[in-house]
Amino acid sequence: MEYNDKRAVLLGEYIVCHKATVRAAARAFGISKSTVHMDVSNRLKRINGGLYRKVREILDINKEQRHIRGGLATKEKYERMRKMEAPRASKDSR
Repeated sequence: MEYNDKRAVLLGEYIVCHKATVRAAARAFGISKSTVHMDVSNRLKRINGGLYRKVREILDINKEQRHIRGGLATKEKYERMRKMEAPRASKDSR
């Protein structure tokens, strides 16, 4: 088994074990999202069909939920921005 095939299996196991997103797996392995996607979509399907199906289930769930996570991230961003602006606003009102 060549290096890329081994990496595909490791990525698949990581995604299943941690219910990780493609981005999280890419960060953990220090590779690009495209590489993760290619490994788990193409290589893994050829190497280990059972693991591929488990990964696909998780990635499909992540895809369904991404708009929710994106909305929460945006909400948190604006809450942080408001907290940073609050002290300045109180100084201006003196």
